[in-house]
Amino acid sequence: MSDTPDTRTLPHAMSPQSSSSSSASSASPGRSFVPALAALPGSAWVLLLLVVVFGLFSEGFLSVANLLNVGTQSTILLLIALPMTLIIMTEGLDLSIGAVLTLCGVVLATVVIGTGSVSLALAAALGVGVAFGLLNGGLVAWLGIPPFVATLGTLGVAQGLALVMTDGQSVVGIGDTIPEIYAGAWLGIPIPLWIAAICYGLFHWLLYRTRFGAYVFALGGNREALKFAGIRVNRYLIAVYALGGLMAGLAALLLTARMNAGHPSAAIGLEFDAIAAVAVGGTTFDRGNGWLPGTLLGVLAVGVLRNGLNLLGVPSAVQVAAIGLLVLVVLLIESYKTKEKA
Repeated sequence: MSDTPDTRTLPHAMSPQSSSSSSASSASPGRSFVPALAALPGSAWVLLLLVVVFGLFSEGFLSVANLLNVGTQSTILLLIALPMTLIIMTEGLDLSIGAVLTLCGVVLATVVIGTGSVSLALAAALGVGVAFGLLNGGLVAWLGIPPFVATLGTLGVAQGLALVMTDGQSVVGIGDTIPEIYAGAWLGIPIPLWIAAICYGLFHWLLYRTRFGAYVFALGGNREALKFAGIRVNRYLIAVYALGGLMAGLAALLLTARMNAGHPSAAIGLEFDAIAAVAVGGTTFDRGNGWLPGTLLGVLAVGVLRNGLNLLGVPSAVQVAAIGLLVLVVLLIESYKTKEKA
């Protein structure tokens, strides 16, 4: 099997060498500009619209400080949206990733208080995340339990463990080292943005430049072909879920640093934002059709929406509804564009 996925499964990531390239090259710049705009994914249009609207109606939204704040706050969501993209591409789902992130944060805070070692605490958090990822993958791949049901069960387990470990209270007194990771900067750019950029680059390489990425596409698009080729499908499916757990552990470092504590319900519900970002980005729940740059756009759209609504003083409950509406709007745009092409 090819080391790179079939670009025909990526409507937004296709090579520019298409059948219309010759006519586009001969057209005038003015005429080619409109089709180029029409080719933009719905997530890009919505992100642009949100920036314009909040820039007009929310004072200070377009300031450099606030835009950096939007990016920094979006890093935690990006870290779990990246593996969620791969999971959804395999026709799976991980409802537990928010609860696992929360548990990893509690473990991280508890270990760093008990040992004083940030490295050991991070290793423990990553280990807990991978363990839950392997559990999720095993339930789905080996036992054949539907991903929705399997991860709903592990969601309850992770959330319950976090509550038991903390007795429902925040784990405080983690020192100054971890909070400095979130508050610090390098070359004028916040450290969380550097971490997110590195993770995105690694995932982009993994999905589009490796055999593992090709198998991820095939797991959702043509799983039977993988089986006929002698590929151990279950092994790769479990690896995808384990990757999600690993990223939950890493995201727990940023979340704990941001809150200066490990809280037993800090990331509950964050899986909804991650799924929304992936859906807004154009990844579908069937046929292995996914687009990682779209997930980045989706994360930014969700981050801009939450930030803008916060600046306008909109209650958090309304923000959840707004994110749901955002998903519907993007899906409607994509549906309209598909019908126009047909």
